[in-house]
Parts: sequence; structure tokens; C-alpha cells
Amino acid sequence: MESLKLILSKGRYFAPAFVFATLNVLVGTWAIYIPTITKRLGINEGELGIAIFYMALGTLLFIALAPKVMDYIGVGKATALGVLIAIFTFIIPFTTLQYHWFCIGMFIVGAFIGFTDVAMNTLVTEIEKEDDVHIMSANHGFFSLGGLLSAGIGGLFLKDTSIPIYHLLVVILIVLIINLLFIRYYYRIEAKKNVIDKIRFKNFKPLVVLAFMAFFVMASEGAIVDWSALYLEKVSLAKFSWIGLGFTAFSATMALGRFFGDAISKNLGAKTIILIGTIIGIIGFVLVLLVHPVFVIIGFGFVGLGLSVVIPELFRLAGRTDGIPSSQSISFISGVGFFGFLVGPVLLGYLADISSLKLSFFALLTFISLTFLLAFRLKQ
Repeated sequence: MESLKLILSKGRYFAPAFVFATLNVLVGTWAIYIPTITKRLGINEGELGIAIFYMALGTLLFIALAPKVMDYIGVGKATALGVLIAIFTFIIPFTTLQYHWFCIGMFIVGAFIGFTDVAMNTLVTEIEKEDDVHIMSANHGFFSLGGLLSAGIGGLFLKDTSIPIYHLLVVILIVLIINLLFIRYYYRIEAKKNVIDKIRFKNFKPLVVLAFMAFFVMASEGAIVDWSALYLEKVSLAKFSWIGLGFTAFSATMALGRFFGDAISKNLGAKTIILIGTIIGIIGFVLVLLVHPVFVIIGFGFVGLGLSVVIPELFRLAGRTDGIPSSQSISFISGVGFFGFLVGPVLLGYLADISSLKLSFFALLTFISLTFLLAFRLKQ
């Protein structure tokens, strides 16, 4: 909790943390209206999966662009630019009435949330190095907290919100004002230039395992964002007022785990905490597969708690990779992970289309099991 106290004590630390929260406030608001939006457009799970693929494609293309932009204008300015544009991109999928425009909107959303994800993680890395602090896990806790607030509070108003765009516009206004107030704290921060000519290909080998783990874990996170409500609605046959509770439980336990993650990491080490976290995640997905709404919601909570510590630790390990600037290694892991965050739902959509959503969540169980096995290759 020391890192949380630090973030809440200074604008310099709170400002990037709120960027993390902003992204998931927007994604969480999107998540609770997925059933409503798909019904409005008259599309099935497979078509939704294709649209989310466009979102992943936008992320992939702009992830490659992010380091160059950061080198050119500075990581602080890149983060500010990314989050301000990302805020407004969500209007497109919420308002379009045609499927092809929906796909285009998803591409644009993916592009700018992916760009912002790389920029904000690099920003926090630079602040940690400059100030000799450890706040990465807590910043990811704010990401989870953003999802908790958007899905939890938003879910309470689902019955009273007949037009989702009204809800989104209120969310946009709030996060826009707060971001504009705090951008000044990080706007002028610049990352050190990457010395590419001194980087050897063999130095990337340790990052390959980390990248696979980041992909599997964030693919699971993204799948829960986009499909948890539909799983509760169509597989568990939960009451309408319950369909947002799966994502709420997931985000709540993930935020809790990440706020304590920095302190736990110091005592247990990265390898041990990742192994324990993936075991808890596996138990969570087993509960989800039991189908009963109560078990499903509890299961999502277990998954959130277990996976909460994994991604911050992967970033921490990436930042200590020899022979590669930390900003570049973290950008690489962040990019691969966030690509997984968007591709995971696409895979679930495909599996749901050819079989069932239950099979899709069995695939996520497999992802986390593979992450557990890969963790044995890590150094303590």
C-alpha cells in the first residue's frame, strides 16, 4: 500500500495513474454495453469478434509507431496526446448504425488505446528511474480500478439508460476534465533515446518468454472485458442486473491485488508471485466453467486476484533485461501484451461462433495453464 499512498500524495505520481484509470474506465463502459450494441447492430458473436479483430489490428499498427513518436516529442507529450484522442474515439462504436463503420471505429479505438498503453507504461518507467520509486503495480491497479468504477457504477444504471451514448458522454466529460488538470505534471518528461546500434538480437531472448506470458495473460483479461457479460447472460442465464457483476468482481480483485503487489513482490520475488498468481487464476477459470452465476462471478474474482500481479511483474522483469534500454523492452512487452488484450476476444468470438462461449473460456483456462508452465523458466 506504500506505492498507493505515494501516488495519492503527489500530482506527479497521480497524473500517470489516472491515465491508466482512464483507459479502463472507457473500456469498462464499452464492456457493459456490448450486449446492447450488438443487438442494435444485429450482429452475432462471430461478427463481434471480427470487429474486435479490427481493434487489435489498429493496436498492432500504432504500437510500432509509439516508440518513434515518444523519441520525437517526448514520452510525456505522447502520453497526453494519446489519452486525449483515445477518450473521444469511443464515440464512434457507440453511435454508428452500420457494421462497416463499427469496424472502422473499433480500428481507431484500438489504435489510440494501444498507443497510449505503450506511452503510459514507458512514462511510469521513466518516473520510477528518475525518482527511485516503485509504483508500476499500483499504476496497473488504477487501470483495474477504472474498470471497476465504470462497470460497477455503470451496471447500476443499465436499466435506466436507454441510450448508451448519453452515459458515455458523461464519462468522457469527467475523465477529460481530470486529465486536463493533471497533464502538466508529466507533459515535459522525456525518455532517454534508445541506442539501437548497441542492441544485440540475443538480448531479446529473455523477452520472448515474457512476451508469450504477457500475451496469454492480457488475452485473458481482454476476453473477460468483452465477453464476461455475454457469458453470464447466455451461458449462465443470469438475471439482467447481474450481467455486469462478473467484470466488476474481476476488476475489484485485480485492483486490490495490484495495490498490494509492490510490497508482496519485494518479499516473494517475481517468479514465486507469478506462479502463485497463475494457480489462483486457474482455480478461477475452473469456477467460471461450472456455469452457475454465483460460481461464475466468484470465479471472475479469483481470476482477477490471480492475474493482478502477473503483468506488473513482467514489466519489472523486462525493465531489468541486460543489453536493452528499459523503455524499449517495456514498450515491447506492453505492445505484445496489449495486442493479446485485443486478440483474445477475437479468438473467443471465433470459438463461440463455431461451438460455444463455454469452449472459449476453456481456452482461457489453457492460456493461464501455459503461463504457469512458462513461469518455471523465469529467474527469481
